[in-house]
Amino acid sequence: MSIGVYKFIRWMSSKKVVFLLLISLIPKPCQAQHKVNQETYLDIIKTELQKKWPDNRTINLVFHGHSVPSGYFDTPNVHTVKAYPYQTLKKVKDLYPYAVVNSITTAIGGEQSEQGAERFKDEVLTHRPDVLFIDYALNDRSIGLERAKTAWEKMIREAKRYGTKIILMTPTPDLKEDILSSEAELEKHSEQIRQLAKKYEVELVDSYALFKEIAESEDLKTYMAQNNHINEKGHQVVAEAIMEFF
Repeated sequence: MSIGVYKFIRWMSSKKVVFLLLISLIPKPCQAQHKVNQETYLDIIKTELQKKWPDNRTINLVFHGHSVPSGYFDTPNVHTVKAYPYQTLKKVKDLYPYAVVNSITTAIGGEQSEQGAERFKDEVLTHRPDVLFIDYALNDRSIGLERAKTAWEKMIREAKRYGTKIILMTPTPDLKEDILSSEAELEKHSEQIRQLAKKYEVELVDSYALFKEIAESEDLKTYMAQNNHINEKGHQVVAEAIMEFF
């Protein structure tokens, strides 16, 4: 090998080492991801809830979705104060006696997420939510996974830009589906919602998984007001799951 060729190989090798070193210093996407922690996700809200007058302020919990958070039990009967938004309010107030808290329901019975996304800016963000809950999967079966994903992502992005804390909700049961089946439509929507929570680094109340666990040992009918609406006992399950964040 000639001296000229040898020097060229040495030069190329040194450049390769520098290049590889620079590449190694670039942060990998997986390393940069923030891991959401259920215990700490609402720390800033919990701090505000503990403040006493005159240093406290009003905290707004906004519940956006369909008939379940609206309080429909056996349609057309609406049991507002027995539904999980108001059960949550009572539990939060029991835990934080100095707090001024609003439970605001922007849900509409029969609505799916595309409709909810259309009015999101004017009818949801206008309430200045500190914590936002989104619960649409029961009705999203009518529009399918792809359209539902688009609508959920639109609401999540708008809420993140606003600065609110977001908690996504997987669906409560529908007795017309087998909740223990991996092929159930609600299971597919639940999995999509779980993935959205991971993608956007927001939190999740996995109601569907909770009721699936219950169904393994109990009759879900005792938690239902009708085939697709939970009763007060069912709402209690959801409210207790929400309270794990507080």
